[in-house]
Amino acid sequence: MDSNGKTLASLKRGEKGVIAAVDASDPQVQRLMVLGLVEGAEIEHASSALGGDPMEFRLFGCGISLRQEQARSFTIAPCESGG
Repeated sequence: MDSNGKTLASLKRGEKGVIAAVDASDPQVQRLMVLGLVEGAEIEHASSALGGDPMEFRLFGCGISLRQEQARSFTIAPCESGG
């Protein structure tokens, strides 16, 4: 996907990113895109379950939980400072 290889699954708790690319080959990922997980959306890793799966993210002021398998379908870029 992206040259840096950073996905939602690799975000640390409290870290933010911007969705840079989406691998929409999985129909479940397509359904998540309808919820706002699209290119350009700013997202933050809020927490994870004990074993790390599922992961909870904050997106547009709401929480959404994803399995790590699904989170790997979303490539992220660092958030731009200021703004």
